[in-house]
Amino acid sequence: MSYPLSLPAGNALVTLTHPKKSLWIIELHNGQDARLTVELIDHGLKPALDAVERDWREGWRRSQKDKESQEGKGALIIVGRRDQDKFFSNGLDFPKVVNDPNFFPLTYNPLLHRLITFPLPTIAAINGHCFAGGFMLAMACDYRVMTDGSKRNTWLCMNEVHFGAGWPTSFGGILTTKFGSGQLQRKIALEGHRFTPQEALGAGLVDHLVQGDTKAVLAKAEEVADQWAGNAKGGVWGIIKMEIYRDVLDTIKKEVRVTDARIEDAAARARL
Repeated sequence: MSYPLSLPAGNALVTLTHPKKSLWIIELHNGQDARLTVELIDHGLKPALDAVERDWREGWRRSQKDKESQEGKGALIIVGRRDQDKFFSNGLDFPKVVNDPNFFPLTYNPLLHRLITFPLPTIAAINGHCFAGGFMLAMACDYRVMTDGSKRNTWLCMNEVHFGAGWPTSFGGILTTKFGSGQLQRKIALEGHRFTPQEALGAGLVDHLVQGDTKAVLAKAEEVADQWAGNAKGGVWGIIKMEIYRDVLDTIKKEVRVTDARIEDAAARARL
């Protein structure tokens, strides 16, 4: 594999690098705010994840023949555009996906499933605002490192309730599986609360806060990657996650109910 790998070819929206033997980094750079589109996900993120897994598995197979080998370790970091400190991801490119009934069942939900079951520790390096679909992308990772907002105001938020967008089954499944508090779920989903980094840490939405810019967030994410990369060597990181997240994985596979506020209102009027 030759690095860096820019995907998709000819219109790079993500870049995959491999700075050291046990670490891969995917950078999102669709514009300044890393909006998530069909092209970015299907032709950028998914192929990048496949490339990481292929590369890691080659080393893991060699490590099975030589138990003293350091191969087989590995971790993946996902970060927003590195040359700015404002956005991790501003969520879905809503106007482009809202009328696409295939977006969630065929594009976004499979991405979430892939991340939740990924065989390496995954770390979201949240170097700026993290909204809606970007929020769920980060929640699907195993660990989250976030800027503390001291350089500029930064929020985590599921803001669909504010602009009338329903949730796919995958969003509800991740929320209820990873965050068991009903009050926290209400605050995220129904109130659309904008969590400051400090609130996000207190609520358990992120694991670490870092003072500084994207470089500092990435440095801390790399520390987390180094801490847990060795756990990939057993080859069961993803297998165990398939068990502990079985409920949300089953939920993600369910057919999405394509609806919006107008459809719901028409159904209610017919019913009432």
